Amino acid sequence: NHTGEVCAQALYRGQALASRSEKTRKMLAKSCEEETDHLAWTKERLQELNGKTSYFNFFFYGNSFLMGVIAGLMGDRWSLGFVSETEIQVAKHLENHLEKLSQQDLKSRAIVLQMRDEELHHEKKAVDAGAAELPFVIKKLMHLHARVMTHTAYFF
Repeated sequence: NHTGEVCAQALYRGQALASRSEKTRKMLAKSCEEETDHLAWTKERLQELNGKTSYFNFFFYGNSFLMGVIAGLMGDRWSLGFVSETEIQVAKHLENHLEKLSQQDLKSRAIVLQMRDEELHHEKKAVDAGAAELPFVIKKLMHLHARVMTHTAYFF
């Protein structure tokens, strides 16, 4: 999840850079701010559990920033559609973690629940701001990309 938050930072910053409207830039900046909290929570929890961050975070950041710029250049409706779909997929990913997490790990569960709720809030804000529905093939490519990233981050 830490790597995912690194990617969220980059994605939102790339999209904000290429956004055509101040309103969308402000929304992305606010979401990015909340993702900064997620980044801190996941890093702190990793340290508490003697875990490590991915060696590839620098690469993931650059890749996500570029994807954000590309999404932003497609126009605000498509960029917001990208936010919406990303957050839907992230929320599902977090739900999967909740199913696997021990019921006794209250701290990790609280972090993941809070993150999931905020991701769903970002998705709703994107839809309310006029997000376009992404084509099925784009959603599938996003899902595949996320799987490659999560599997790589897990091992490296």
